[in-house]
Amino acid sequence: MWLTTGVWFDIVEGAEHLNTRPAVFIGNHQTELDILLLGAIFPQYCSVTAKKSLKYIPFLGWFMALSGTVFLDRANRTSALQTMSGAVKEIKHGKQSVYLFPEGTRSYSSEPVMLPFKKGAFHLAQQAGVPIVPLVAENYSHVLSLKNRVFNAGNIRVKVLPPVSTENLTPDEINGVVQSTRDSMLKVLEDMYKTRDEYAKTGQHTKVETPVVTPNVTATASGVEM
Repeated sequence: MWLTTGVWFDIVEGAEHLNTRPAVFIGNHQTELDILLLGAIFPQYCSVTAKKSLKYIPFLGWFMALSGTVFLDRANRTSALQTMSGAVKEIKHGKQSVYLFPEGTRSYSSEPVMLPFKKGAFHLAQQAGVPIVPLVAENYSHVLSLKNRVFNAGNIRVKVLPPVSTENLTPDEINGVVQSTRDSMLKVLEDMYKTRDEYAKTGQHTKVETPVVTPNVTATASGVEM
C-alpha cells in the first residue's frame, strides 16, 4: 500500500494469512511509525491493544476507542488481566481478531534485532483457542528513523508467516511456543536484512524459505506477562 509519505509496504509473502479469523496477530515493533504499517496492512475485523494512557489523548484516544482498541493498564496487573479476559470473550464470541506487539516496546534499532517477547499475546490466543499469526516487517531504519532523523520514500517488505496453532496447548507449554515463534520471526527479519540492498536496486524480492513455527514445548512454570 502506498502512503502519502511515499512509503510502500510490500507484502512479499503470506498475504493470504491475513484472512485468518479470528486470530491473534503479532508483529515486530520498531518505532512509533509502525502505525503506518498497521494502516497499510491491517487485517479486517481486527483491533489493537494499547496502554490505557493513550485513551485520554484528544482525537487519537477517541479514534482508538471508536475503532475497538483494547486498552491495558500496565501498572495494574489485576485490571490488565480483567481486560484480557474481556478480550478473550470478544475473540471467541465476536470473531474479533487482535493485533499485539509482543516485544512490549519499540526496539529503535538499525539492525535486524527483536527484544525478548512477553507472553501475554500467546496466553490470549491459547485461552481463546485461536491461532497466532506472526508478521515481520523488515528493518526500515534506511527509510524511517526518528533517532537518526531519516524520513525517506521507499519500499518496506512485510512477510506474514503461517498461523501457529494453539489447539490443545496448555499454559505450561506457552514458553516453548513463545521462543520458537520469536526464533522464526527473527530469522525472517535477518534474511530480509541481508537482501535489502538487492531489493532496493531491483525491486525484486529474493525468496528465502519461510520457517514453519514448530512449537518447542517444554514444561515450565506458567505466568502471564503484559
